[in-house]
Amino acid sequence: MKKLLTLAAFCVALSASAQAAVILKAVTYKDGDTALKGYIAYDDRMKDKRPGILVVHEWWGLTQHTRDYARYLASKGYTALAVDMYGKVADEPKAAGELMKGVMGTPEVMRSRFEAAKAVLASHPTVDAKRLGAVGFSMGGPIVLTMARMGDDLAGVVSVYGNLETKNPAKAGVTKSRVLVIHADGDPFVKPEAIPAFKKEMEAAKVNYSFVTYAGVKHGFANPEATVSGRKFDMPIAYNAEADRKAKAEVVKFFSGIFDKR
Repeated sequence: MKKLLTLAAFCVALSASAQAAVILKAVTYKDGDTALKGYIAYDDRMKDKRPGILVVHEWWGLTQHTRDYARYLASKGYTALAVDMYGKVADEPKAAGELMKGVMGTPEVMRSRFEAAKAVLASHPTVDAKRLGAVGFSMGGPIVLTMARMGDDLAGVVSVYGNLETKNPAKAGVTKSRVLVIHADGDPFVKPEAIPAFKKEMEAAKVNYSFVTYAGVKHGFANPEATVSGRKFDMPIAYNAEADRKAKAEVVKFFSGIFDKR
């Protein structure tokens, strides 16, 4: 019995040690006069520098979903920064819309906020600053796509149920990031005609891109909070565990295909 108890205690300690390997820390930084608070996640058992990935939130702001996603990427061997684009979090759609407009309505602000977060990630001691990528959800999707279109030196970007339209399309020789779009076919926020237009844009600019569509799922499918928010505010959004699982696998496969070859 004593041996069994000792073995059980060892297993519990081992499990706790494994779980504690991924560290999630708050990081404060500024964009001009705007105070921002992101969260950086990394596996402290890894000794070598690794690729860094920016995780850009939905229109609500930096919520639990964004932090959890950064932690997930850290468990896969990356250092991930859950980016703060606002400095606050909205608790209802009107406030979220106003915050989003304040960033998306002024391209200079959007870019400056993104670059401020990128500098934080690149300077982290666990990160190889020459190997950076980004993934964005909903509002975060067009943010990471915009940065890629403008020629930012990100190795790859992923848009998950993000808007695809733009006034500044990708250009050959300028847009060098690899691109992955994960689209929900039940998403009313993405116009059907925007999809062929986006593909045409990518092909004209000779961008290395992939486009994945999940049938029967709605906007917000990767956010476990989406179903409750959708019901509360009468919005066409909902979580889908299977689509979330598939999308996570696609994201890891995408970044592995980029960084494992460099």
